[in-house]
Order: sequence, then structure tokens, then C-alpha cells
Amino acid sequence: MSTRPPVAILHIDDDPGLARLLQRALGRRGYAVERAATSEEGFARLDAGGIEAIVLDHFLPTGTGLDFLQALRQRTDPPPVVYVTASGEPAVAVAALKAGAADYVSKGVGEEFLELLVTAIDQAIEKARLARERDRAEREVREARDRAEVLLHEVNHRVANSLALVSALVHMQLKAIADPAAQDALRETQARILAIAGVHRRLYTSDDVRSVEVSEYLASLLADLEATMKASGLASTIKLSADPLRVPTDKVVSIGVVVTELVTNAFKYAYPNAAAGEIRVGFHTAGDGRVRLEVADDGIGWMGEGPAQGTGMGTRIVGAMARNLGTEVTYGCGKGCRVSLEFAA
Repeated sequence: MSTRPPVAILHIDDDPGLARLLQRALGRRGYAVERAATSEEGFARLDAGGIEAIVLDHFLPTGTGLDFLQALRQRTDPPPVVYVTASGEPAVAVAALKAGAADYVSKGVGEEFLELLVTAIDQAIEKARLARERDRAEREVREARDRAEVLLHEVNHRVANSLALVSALVHMQLKAIADPAAQDALRETQARILAIAGVHRRLYTSDDVRSVEVSEYLASLLADLEATMKASGLASTIKLSADPLRVPTDKVVSIGVVVTELVTNAFKYAYPNAAAGEIRVGFHTAGDGRVRLEVADDGIGWMGEGPAQGTGMGTRIVGAMARNLGTEVTYGCGKGCRVSLEFAA
């Protein structure tokens, strides 16, 4: 039957008599005590490895144990130190603890000193073991989180690419048909797909996959929308005013779809006969952790009542996205149309 090898203790002290006493006394308790008479010998033995704790005397042939502690702190994962001081030197003990010692014991040769020393060594080794396990667990958690983030970036990258492919297929289908109503429906579908793809594109280029910086996302989304609308013969321009706020990813998808629908409707219906006009998009804090999204124009106006122009699909989609955000759509009075949603960020 195998037994556990003795725990290696390094005793740094220039007193050979005390060293022999500790070797005998601690040997009976399962420790193998090795002596170093100087700091230099002590560091040389540490370099060889295998030491689990150090018993360090205050007075050394060159300098003090405090000097040794200062040098020891420069090493990676050093073994714990139990500092041995002469009786009546509390200031030295305090300095040793501040310098990194795990514990201290007042020097002696009696049984009480040996018991206190053994207890201090046991506790120092156990504390060091727990600290190593904690550090290892934290490192494993960090590594697992990093792996998960890499996978999420890859997933978002692939989703964005897949949505871009779907958008391209929709565009091909649009070119293959002649019915203007069907073409409009496909263009709107393509815009919705690209709004969602834009969220995933932001996620795979971001350090935080849990949220998206909305002002940057909206700027990119609206630039694409404006280019698409103008390519179809519409002349309005978009102005964006947005606070630099991060919002959870699932909410940003709904925000993107809402903005796409409202801006597309404003391009198509706010200014008759394809006249040029301004479409304003705002995204700002509203207090108490809430944000306000608004799309406004100076066109013919609509208060959300009566039959919607077109198929009404956009209005239904906006209503569904508003419910996802835990809010309702509000239509404002005044010149043109002003649609707003306020919700918790």
C-alpha cells in the first residue's frame, strides 16, 4: 500500500540547531524539512521546485526575511511563507504580513512553538491550495466564456451571410417578375431581411454579443434604406439623431424592423408624386431606463386611423414589433406624421 510522500518545507535560517529541531519535530508530522542558511540558498532551492511552504526567519546573514519576501513577490505563484520572529517584535510581524507572509510565529524551542508552527504551516498550505483552485476555476470560466463568445461571433457571422444570401435570392426573384405590386412586396421583404442581417453583422464585429450600439446600427441601416429608396425613384432624405446607447440584441432586431417599416412607408406615402421631403429618425433616452424611438416626416400626415395605404402589412408588422418591445405605437399630431414608441432599454 502506497503512502503519500512527505510535504516539502524549506526552512531558511542560519541557526543549524533550530534547523535540526524542526527537521525532527516536523518530520514526525509528515513534513520533509530542507534547510537553507541564506536567501541565496533559499532561492536556489526554490528554483529546483517541489517546495510547498517556507518557514522564514527574520534575521539572515545578509539582510532580513523582509528582503526575501520582497524578492519572492516578484515570482509567479510562490509557496506560502510562515514568518518566524523573535518574541516582542509585533512591528516586524505586521511588516511581514504586509510583505506577503501567510502567517507568523514567535520563535522558541518548546513544544508550544512547534505546535503553533505546524498549525501555521498547515493553514498556509491549505489557504494556498484553495487560492490555486479558485484561480483555476476562474480561469476555466474565463476560457469557457471566451470560447462561447468566439462561437457566438461565428454563428452571427454565418447568420448574417445566410440572410444576405436570402436577400440576394429575393432580389433575383424581383427582377424576374413584372407585376409592380409584387415587386414592391419583394422590395419590402428584402428590406426587412437586411434590417435583421444588419443586427447580426454588428454582433460578429462587436466585443459584446449581448447588446448592440443602436446609433451606429441605425446609421448603417438608414444609409442602406435611403440608397435603396432613391434607386427606386424616390427623392426624400433621412436625418438621424440618436444617443449612443447599447440595447439588448433581441430588442435591436425589433427596433430595426420598426424603423425599416416606418421609413419605407414615409418614403412611399408621405410625399405624393415622389416629391422630395425629409424623414427624421430619433432614438433618445426618456428617463427611468427607458428609450424613445421616433420616425417623423412633414408630408400629408396620418394618425393611424382609417385604412392604411398599401396592403397594411407594414402597419401590422410595426404593431407586432411594438408588442415584442412591451409597448404600443403612438401617433403624434401636427404637420406630417410622427410615430413613436417608448420602452425599457
